[in-house]
Amino acid sequence: MPYSAWKSRATQQPGAGGLLALRVGREEWRALAEAVAGAGGMLAALWADHSAEGRPRVHAAYHAAQSGMVATLEAEAGRPCPGIQEVFPAAARMQRAMTDLSGIAVDAADDRPWLRHSAWPGNHHPLVDPPLPPPGGAVIDRYEFVRVEGDGVHEIAVGPVHAGIIEPGHFRFSVVGEKVLRLEERLGYVHKGTERRFTDLQAVEGHRLAARVSGDSAVAFSWAYCQALESLAGCAIPARAAHLRALCLEIERIQNHLGDLGALGNDAGFAFGLSQFSRLKERLLRATEAAFGQRYLMDAVVPGGTRADIAADAAGALDRHASVLAAEVRALREVYDEHPGVRDRFLGAGEVSPQLARQLGLAGLAARASGQAFDSRIDLPTPPYDTLHFTRAVHKGGDVAARVAVRFDELQESCRLVSEIVATMPEGPHRTGIAMVESDTLAVGWIEGWRGPVIVALEVAPGGLVRRCHPHDPSWQNWPALEYAVIDNIVPDFPLINKSFNLSYSGHDL
Repeated sequence: MPYSAWKSRATQQPGAGGLLALRVGREEWRALAEAVAGAGGMLAALWADHSAEGRPRVHAAYHAAQSGMVATLEAEAGRPCPGIQEVFPAAARMQRAMTDLSGIAVDAADDRPWLRHSAWPGNHHPLVDPPLPPPGGAVIDRYEFVRVEGDGVHEIAVGPVHAGIIEPGHFRFSVVGEKVLRLEERLGYVHKGTERRFTDLQAVEGHRLAARVSGDSAVAFSWAYCQALESLAGCAIPARAAHLRALCLEIERIQNHLGDLGALGNDAGFAFGLSQFSRLKERLLRATEAAFGQRYLMDAVVPGGTRADIAADAAGALDRHASVLAAEVRALREVYDEHPGVRDRFLGAGEVSPQLARQLGLAGLAARASGQAFDSRIDLPTPPYDTLHFTRAVHKGGDVAARVAVRFDELQESCRLVSEIVATMPEGPHRTGIAMVESDTLAVGWIEGWRGPVIVALEVAPGGLVRRCHPHDPSWQNWPALEYAVIDNIVPDFPLINKSFNLSYSGHDL
C-alpha cells in the first residue's frame, strides 16, 4: 500500500503543525515503515510507553511526502513487537533502549542491552517499575562486541572515560596498521533517569528539564516540549513570542557552529582557527547576555512564550552584531578554504555518500552535508518560520569538508535570519498564561535544532503531572553513521571525523 493511502487513514496529531496520527495493527507496523521508506521518508523517533490502562504501546514518528506522522502500535503482552531495523537501521538502537527502559521486547537479531550496562537487573525496567537502590559491589557486564578476524587485525579500545569534560562513550576499533576496518560504539554509560524524572514534575514545569536533556540544544528541546504542552492546553502563543523563540534558536545555532568550526580547525592542526572562532563565540555570548540576560539560553523558552522580552535597542544591537559576525566569518572561511593543510585534512575524510546517508537515515546537519535536503524549518515549519525566508544549506560531498561547508552556510543564513526576525518582530506581549493540562492525548513537538530534528512526545496525567515524556535527539540517527564514516580512514583522523558530526552523548543517556 503506498504511503498516500496510509495518510488518508490518519487524523490530526496534536503538537507540531501538520503532524498526523495513525493507529496500526501488528501486521501493519512494518508495512507502514516500508511505505515511508518507499516514499523517500525518514524515521524521526521511536519510543514506547504504557496507556492509562497499562497497555504497552510503541510509537514511531516519521516524515514523508511533506508531512509528519506519528504511528502507534498496541503491543501484545509476552509477544515481541515486529522490528523495523531492516527498513530503518537507526531503529535498532532505539528498539534496544525501548526494551531496556520499558520492557517491551522487539523481534530483532541484536537484542543486547543498550542503556542498562548491568546498572539494574535484567528483569527491571526503569520506566514502568518502582525505583531500585543502586547495586552493591562490582557488576560484570559481559557485552559481546563484534569481532573482526584476519592477519594483522588488532583492536584499539578508546573510552568510555575521555580527557577533559567529554561525556563517556566507548569506541572499539578493529584496525590493520592505522587503517580502520570497523568501529563499534557503545554508549549510554550515564543513565541519568531523565525520562523517569519527567514523571515527577508538573507538566507546566517540565520545560526546565527538557532544556537540560542536551545542554547545547536547550532552546530546541524546551521549544519542542512547550510546543507539545501548548497544543494539549489549546494555548496559542503571542506572535512576538514565536519570533523571540526563533531568535533564540538561531542564536543557539550560531553559537554551536562557531564552536565547532574552531574545534575542527584545531583538530586539523590549525590553532589559529580555534583562537579566532573562540573569540567570535565569546563576543556573541556577551551580546546574548546583554540582550536576554543569559549567555546560554537555557531557560529562555517557557510555556506560553518566553522568559523575557527584548528591548528595541538591545534587538538593534544584536542585529548589528550579527552583521559584523557574518562578515568576519566570511573572511575566516576564505582562510580555511585556501589553507593547504586544512584542505588536506578535511577533503575526503569521513565520507558518507548520499546513497549511504539515505540508507542509514542520517538526520540534520550531517544529512544535509550528504545530499539530504530535509530541514524542519522549511519542510515542517512552525511559526514564524512559515513566514521567514531563507535558503537551506545542502552539499553532496559527505566528508568533513562538506560538513564544515554546511556549518559555514548555515551560520551565514542564521546571521541573516537574526536580522530578518528583528526587523519583522511584532509588537505585543511575549508570553500568555497557560492553564493546567489534564489530558491523556499524546502530543508531539518537533523543532529543527542546530544538530537536526529535536522531538518531544508528551502525555499528561490527571492532576497535571507528566505521565510520559520522551525527548529525542537526532544523535540517535547519526551515531551509527559515524561507524561507517571512519571505515578505511586512519585512526588519527577519528577525532576530526567525530568532531565534524559533534553528536550528543547526553541526549543519548536518558
